[in-house]
Amino acid sequence: MKLRLGTTDIGWRRYIGLWTIVVVVFAVQRYQQDALSGHTWDATDYLRWSMIQWYTWAALAPAVFELAARYPVIGVTRLRELFRPIAASIAVTLLSLFIGALVSAPFEPSSFAEQFRQFLGQHFATGLLTYWSLFAIQQALQFREEKNRREIEASRMAAELAQSRLQSLKSQLQPHFLFNTLHAIATLLKEDTLSAEDMLLRLSDLLRAFLEDYDGQEVSLRRELVLLDLYLGIQGMRFKDRLAIRIYVAPDTLDCAVPSLILQPIVENAIHHGISERVGSDIIEIESRREGDLLCIEVRNRNSTLENGEGRRTHKGHGVGLSNTQLRLQELYGEAGKVRLDMLWPEGVACRIHLPFRRIEDMDDSPEIDSV
Repeated sequence: MKLRLGTTDIGWRRYIGLWTIVVVVFAVQRYQQDALSGHTWDATDYLRWSMIQWYTWAALAPAVFELAARYPVIGVTRLRELFRPIAASIAVTLLSLFIGALVSAPFEPSSFAEQFRQFLGQHFATGLLTYWSLFAIQQALQFREEKNRREIEASRMAAELAQSRLQSLKSQLQPHFLFNTLHAIATLLKEDTLSAEDMLLRLSDLLRAFLEDYDGQEVSLRRELVLLDLYLGIQGMRFKDRLAIRIYVAPDTLDCAVPSLILQPIVENAIHHGISERVGSDIIEIESRREGDLLCIEVRNRNSTLENGEGRRTHKGHGVGLSNTQLRLQELYGEAGKVRLDMLWPEGVACRIHLPFRRIEDMDDSPEIDSV
């Protein structure tokens, strides 16, 4: 069984044990004081007096905690607001003296009135100090509980805010990708109706996969490559022999956790700034490998550059894909998630993503991805 002290629960044995320690300490102290004066009583008398005094406060402590919760002194701005807490302390202290005198009277030769006068003279100040000590303990426990509650609430709100940000970043990708793909289909309709119809079917499969995974922030790299394969199938129909895809996946990285839809916007950027804006053909290379405690993913194309017309490096123009990726990695992994663009020799750009190497349980029926 437990005793309720304000908002705190404590076991009866522990509660009685704590007060018993107080009883023994004060009994020994009073005995030593009398021993120094050269006159002592029987040891059981000191123990009885201490038990009467402090077990009375043990019985009154729950009421003190209740009064402290009802009439706190924190936040008091006017002097008259202290009247109730002070009056309560005096009343409870007098009650403890009354109970002590009542219990002590049968064991002493003097009357109840005499006992009460003795208790009033000897223990009133100690009683007030005891009341305000219990009052302070209750206030400290209440502060700690409120602090913990606010910390939990702040953590919950921070988690909800981060989740909301991630969901917003993720939702930006789908209309962006959908617009580009529909534009490609509209272009194909004028040139190759059958290919346009095939592309629409692939788009339907890809959107269905998006919707099935819409609530998740992380998937396995295996699952991410399956989604990417649907997208690359659409782009392959659009650019035909001009676009080549090469994938190099280390087998131990297939079950690693990655942000869902992390690769599609990066590959889309590589295609847009390469083969879409330049003549000739292009090669898109996708590689994953482990580097210590990090998972490294690279998306490379061989037909673009980071230099502007004046020969200076610039990251401008890489749009929603790169900025979205940076924000998502920061929200999910903090400093451990990084993305950067590097130039390749003699020509090309590599987007390098680093995030913590961590395996994830992926309970889907996605087809296997062959590593190269």
